[in-house]
Amino acid sequence: MADMVASQFSLISLEDELTCSICLSTFDCPVTIPCGHNFCQDCLLATWKDSYSCPQCRTHFATKPELKKNTVLSSVVRTFNLRTSKSEATLIVEESKAEKEDVIRCDTCMRAEASQTCLTCMVSFCEEHLRPHRENPIYRLHQLSQPLGDLSERICPDHHKLMEHFCSQHSRPICSLCLQQVHKGCSFISPEEQRNLIESDLRGKLDLLDGKLTKNETVLLQMTGIQNTLKDSAANRKKALSAEYQQMQDLLAREEREALNVVDRELEGGQTKLKGLAKKFTDNVNNISKAKEEINSLLSQSQSLAFLQASFNMPQAVGFEPFTPRINVDSKNVTAAQAFSALLKEYLTDILKQPVEARLLLLKSGECADKKAVAGSAPAGPGSTGSQPQSVSEVTNPPKQKRQPRSHSPGRPPINPSFQPFRMPYMEAHSGWHPRQHPPGSFMPAHPFMGGHKTNINTGILDTHCPGPQPKSAIKKKPKKQKPPQATEDNMGKINQAGSVEDLLKFDCEDKPEGCAPAAESKETAETSDIPPNITSAEKRTNLLKYATILTLDPKTAHKRIALSENLTKASVSDEQTNYFDCPERFTVCSQVLASKGFSRGRHYWEVKLSSNNFIGIGLAYSSIDRKGPTSRLGRNAQSWCVEWFNVKLSAWYNSSETVLVNPNPKRIGVLLDCEEGTATFYNVADRAYPFHSFVFPFAEAVYPAFWIFSSGSSASLCKLQACGADAH
Repeated sequence: MADMVASQFSLISLEDELTCSICLSTFDCPVTIPCGHNFCQDCLLATWKDSYSCPQCRTHFATKPELKKNTVLSSVVRTFNLRTSKSEATLIVEESKAEKEDVIRCDTCMRAEASQTCLTCMVSFCEEHLRPHRENPIYRLHQLSQPLGDLSERICPDHHKLMEHFCSQHSRPICSLCLQQVHKGCSFISPEEQRNLIESDLRGKLDLLDGKLTKNETVLLQMTGIQNTLKDSAANRKKALSAEYQQMQDLLAREEREALNVVDRELEGGQTKLKGLAKKFTDNVNNISKAKEEINSLLSQSQSLAFLQASFNMPQAVGFEPFTPRINVDSKNVTAAQAFSALLKEYLTDILKQPVEARLLLLKSGECADKKAVAGSAPAGPGSTGSQPQSVSEVTNPPKQKRQPRSHSPGRPPINPSFQPFRMPYMEAHSGWHPRQHPPGSFMPAHPFMGGHKTNINTGILDTHCPGPQPKSAIKKKPKKQKPPQATEDNMGKINQAGSVEDLLKFDCEDKPEGCAPAAESKETAETSDIPPNITSAEKRTNLLKYATILTLDPKTAHKRIALSENLTKASVSDEQTNYFDCPERFTVCSQVLASKGFSRGRHYWEVKLSSNNFIGIGLAYSSIDRKGPTSRLGRNAQSWCVEWFNVKLSAWYNSSETVLVNPNPKRIGVLLDCEEGTATFYNVADRAYPFHSFVFPFAEAVYPAFWIFSSGSSASLCKLQACGADAH
């Protein structure tokens, strides 16, 4: 046996030397090359294709070496293979013997396989030696079981008796002596009963696992079905989206063709006019040339008697002063088509810059404006309570009378009263196009985004009339709503540079229209009232500077488009976002910022310097104001108040209710907050302080100075006030 083991180890040590370095197997027909290394002949020839080199030491040979079989190495490999196969066979035999040893033998004859084990005799018997236990009545009470290999585990280690019982309280097998001594009073059962209980419990658990497995497999099958349904649904949605966008592309392609046809028609008309004028001027040239020839002919006969009696009449062409015609393709239709295409591009560009949710709100804002126009056209009843308290601006400056609508010309059909005006505030504010740049009465061409109707580019009203004159009785006159001031050339470009989600807020309903969600009502009641009698007239700044308060802006509340500078006293807007950290106090929709200090008692006065009176708001807000939603805009909720310059219009806002004010175009705004009286008064600060609006409201909690800045490049700076009446800013 030792010799076998030694030879086996020697074979293992030789195995590395007898292995081909190419195929990593024992040599098969080994050959030796000039460098002394050995390889399988087929492996070496497979590596020699373009050049000849040793695969192991990389020695290069100029010509293909002659290969000769290494006979000594071949015999060694053959011997190695034989001994390896013998050792493997020996191992197989030993394994089979070990398996046979696992068989339980009869303790009497030690040859035959045991049939049963007597737990009373503690001996295993084959069928032959088990006959006495089956036939002799003396062994009838002996307990037989399946063959057991190790019977010592059935013997009690304390009393060396068979453990015939199982203690239920201690969960262990015991013998009869254990039951009388240590486990006296314990409940017990037989090992077979305990085995049956355990088997029953395990089978119950197995049934539970089978049920859970079945349910999980069922859910997996259902998820597979859901996945297939999801794929089908996604495919259908993609088809629907492709169809919608294809229709839009077809509509845009049709509009492009129509716009190009308009230019072609204008070109054709211009060329026709030029041809007619060219023919006329050619005839004039011919007539003038003919007249010149006649005059020269007469001059050649100046010595004759007939010359003295000759007379010459100038042609009519001499009385026509030639001019260069001004003919171009810039007609009303072409200009309107070009303006519409540029405007539509700007409109779509601004919409597509926004997220999908913001696009939906932006498009729905036009519907809200239409519904608001319908609701606003109905006169208020006698019991209407919708009037707002008058402000100081309304008391001192009554609004102008609204102009009556102009009557239609006899050839102009009336506008269908059932169709509401199509307003384009977003388009007017977000592009350089303005209705005043086009002649009165001109119309934009039909477009699918406008319902297929032409639009008057001066009034913004869709022309939906049918051809042919209408009777005068069908014309229903309706007073026009007073339009807000139009955007100027100075502030047009600023809105284009400052596009953000706040566009949704301005171009939402100016009043609360039907179908729009009303703002959350507050338990406190706020109103805009007259200025208290003690501050209705202009005041000296020294009287207000007694309540001067030093303020700084809170960077935790600043929108990411708001940049703070000058020791947190200046807020400006840029198109690039500032890298602020995210926190619950920060405004995420509106470009707003709050002051770091709030007030709930006493009087406080501060001044704000504005870079421009355009798209900027100054106000107050509770700390509970919404920071994330679209209603977080100052004055569009019950937790904030503000005066706001939108374009050139000045308005006071609270809880989405607007009061238009006379715009004094101030460069410096003063705010006096009287917490005891519950008032906030806004002043135009110049040589003196001139109040122009006041809010009256109860103080439910501390209020914070708040600022809204929208135009790119605009800024608001907190002035550094001194109690002596001068400021250091």
